[in-house]
Amino acid sequence: MNISHKSVNEPVKSYEPGSSERKSLKSKYDEMASQVIEIPIIIGGKNIKTNKTETCVMPHDHQHTLATYHKAEKDQALQAIDIAMETWEIWSNTSLSDRVNIFRKAAELLQGPWRDTINAATMLNQSKNAYQAEIDSACELIDFFNFNTEFAENIYNNQPLISPEGTKNHLEYRALEGFVFAITPFNFTSIAGNLPTAPALMGNVILWKPASSAVLPCYYLMKMLEEAGLPPGVINFLPGSGSEIGKPVLCNSNLAGVHFTGSTKTFQHIWKTIGTQIDQYKTYPRIVGETGGKDFCLAHETADIDELVTAMIRGAFEFQGQKCSAMSRAYIPSTIWNKVKEKYLNELKTIKIGSPRNFSNFINAVIDKPAFDSIVSYIEFAKKSKDASILSGGGYDDSKGYFIQPTTILTTDPHFKTMEKEIFGPVLTIYIYNPKNWDHVINLVNSTSPYALTGCIMGYEKKAMDEAKNRLIHSAGNFYINDKPTGAVVGQQPFGGSRASGTNDKAGSDLNLQRWVSVRTVKETFDTPIDYRYPFLQDD
Repeated sequence: MNISHKSVNEPVKSYEPGSSERKSLKSKYDEMASQVIEIPIIIGGKNIKTNKTETCVMPHDHQHTLATYHKAEKDQALQAIDIAMETWEIWSNTSLSDRVNIFRKAAELLQGPWRDTINAATMLNQSKNAYQAEIDSACELIDFFNFNTEFAENIYNNQPLISPEGTKNHLEYRALEGFVFAITPFNFTSIAGNLPTAPALMGNVILWKPASSAVLPCYYLMKMLEEAGLPPGVINFLPGSGSEIGKPVLCNSNLAGVHFTGSTKTFQHIWKTIGTQIDQYKTYPRIVGETGGKDFCLAHETADIDELVTAMIRGAFEFQGQKCSAMSRAYIPSTIWNKVKEKYLNELKTIKIGSPRNFSNFINAVIDKPAFDSIVSYIEFAKKSKDASILSGGGYDDSKGYFIQPTTILTTDPHFKTMEKEIFGPVLTIYIYNPKNWDHVINLVNSTSPYALTGCIMGYEKKAMDEAKNRLIHSAGNFYINDKPTGAVVGQQPFGGSRASGTNDKAGSDLNLQRWVSVRTVKETFDTPIDYRYPFLQDD
């Protein structure tokens, strides 16, 4: 197969005042905010309504309903499996070029007529500001579509180097024998789009369960894929309860894979469930997951103050800290702390909080009431503790929207609760260390958390930076030097972590796509032996 496509990263629109894209996005936001749509289950291209419904709301105005969605349960899950397996017979045998064309078309649609719709849906249903929505639901997902198709072509072109005379060796990249269960998170529309489409691109059929708190952008993505030419039944859209859908799906003998982003507890439950009934499956299911993080910043005393403060604020508080890569713990040397603190607190005073409709708001609402309550419990714990104090923020209000101030906890205990537990909100905990204890603090960073997703080191003393980089080799799957620990870009920094953070199958690279094919080796012989006897069998 010849490669005819060379991918480039989608340029990020700035949405500056007076720009056409700002005006257009605001108009689409207002239009969609004024509607209440009905979202069906989609199985085999058909809309299905169960009349068991839940609502999509604005987290920044939780009394404002955006949509009503029908919930799938056991019957719909089983129906989707049947349809998917029927579709598998055709889709798994569809040429790669035909599949590639569909997802490149999806990229074109998202670049153009669907951009405002998907971005606005993300802003409305996830409470994500315009820039965060742009880099997520537009640019990153466009990149996933474009780069994944190129990666797929590269995989198919990877053939054996040696075919001795009289033979021909080649590899066939087959879809998995069964269906893939894609379970997607609320916080990134791009991830919600990539988890079902990456295995679909490789010839697999999908059951897609979107997060219940972010169904709206996922539904529009599904409609966009249909417009791109995705055949009915390739991806089946099943909003609803994870327990209601998951049990019949995970118990089905045709389960061939799970593509997951979400909580560590849920992923471990899925793994255990599959493990206990491993003898019931037609094939060993591929389990690919990215879960939690307790992402760090380790600053050296040679760190640039302005760079460090910017990394802390962006890394910890963009999208309200609801990124699995968000900076959640920071280790700052005592020799620079006073300067860091002064700059940091002054910058925090300039941050505005509110609706994403107001483009001047840096911070918006957290996703829902359970998330709000959980984050608040950590803040209140810190307020009452003798080992910690609130350096900034600490306030919250859910009367209209789920708003939490960007909160900074200062602790004297490197193993304080908020240094160890994933909070998934706008909370950063700081521990001040003696720079003479550089060796010890590296050990602290490495051993404090069971997670190993992202982390950053800040400083300009090369020996110290090299030491930290080498000794923290297993502490983060995405490691940043003099930058915040967020913002991985498809084709540049493949994303994923190990330890309790997941299987590290690197979304945004060919490594992930390779998990969704089963390779067959084919040897064709042109001079086939006709006698079993080897020369060594002859008498002396």
